[in-house]
Amino acid sequence: MYCRPAPGVVAAPFRLLASFVVAGLAAPALAHHSDATYELDRIVAFEGQVTRYAWRNPHVMISVETETETGETVEWLVETGSTPIMSRSGWSRDLLSPGDTVTVRLHPERRSGRAHGILNVLETADGRTWSQIETDAVATGIATSIEGVWRGLSSSSLNAQLRETVLTPAAETARANYNDVLDRPTAQCIPNPPPMHVSSNLYLSGVEILDDRVMLRNEILDVERTVYTDGREHPENGERTNQGHSIGGWEDATLVVDTALFADHNSGNGRGVPSGPRKHLTERYSLSEDGTRMIVDILMEDPDYLAEPFEGRLELVYQPHLQLFRYNCEPER
Repeated sequence: MYCRPAPGVVAAPFRLLASFVVAGLAAPALAHHSDATYELDRIVAFEGQVTRYAWRNPHVMISVETETETGETVEWLVETGSTPIMSRSGWSRDLLSPGDTVTVRLHPERRSGRAHGILNVLETADGRTWSQIETDAVATGIATSIEGVWRGLSSSSLNAQLRETVLTPAAETARANYNDVLDRPTAQCIPNPPPMHVSSNLYLSGVEILDDRVMLRNEILDVERTVYTDGREHPENGERTNQGHSIGGWEDATLVVDTALFADHNSGNGRGVPSGPRKHLTERYSLSEDGTRMIVDILMEDPDYLAEPFEGRLELVYQPHLQLFRYNCEPER
């Protein structure tokens, strides 16, 4: 996979550590990272040797040793996306090896003082450039039902919609105190509860329709939800879990899903906005008229943290040529 460097990026002199501001730079590797964590308007560029290449989740990590203009040796920790994202961007487990010479352009971490950043572009010794590709998906087939493989559209991002929601004072306080580096559950392999993961344009969702249930899957952290369609109710005093307990039924070709019994989560209603035991979620999964999109209409109530019910809509495009990757997350240290 050949990927051109983002416009405006200029190679730094070999062996020299460079830092410069790039106005309006496209940063494809940053859509799922908080801009409070990295300096998105600054790039550090250097040439060095790979000392470690960790093909793992939640982030593929590259350690690169380089020498500064003053002769000091520095080892940078370069963060990229997860293995499903990087695989679809052309990367592989054996792309890099210790000792490989690479040129790196990255956005440095803010305020920490560590040699740590998020990748913008990497160039290997053969002259090829590699990045994380996050372009919006296009449909590659026409579905006859909601069953199949789907990818969310960034234009229907749930986090963006939730930012307009009126929060309770408890939620406002929690969000103000939330630290995306220290408190992010996904860094410790704890998935977000529904419907937070469905809207991602980075990860695939899968729907499987069975006789007595529907299976809803998502690549990120190997999320798997069972929607029971056999007429059962939510169990009385049932166990509260990360994904909740889901029951559902069909209204013509629309799947209506009712989910309750959620465990507490510090970002269950958007980044840094908790969800609690009274969270209740209703989702309606339907197919667009042309069969290229799945529409998910959402009604979410959580009186402890949402001052009013949230109503939103997600759109996912049909991509039957793809298969879901296994995530197999390893907690970040």
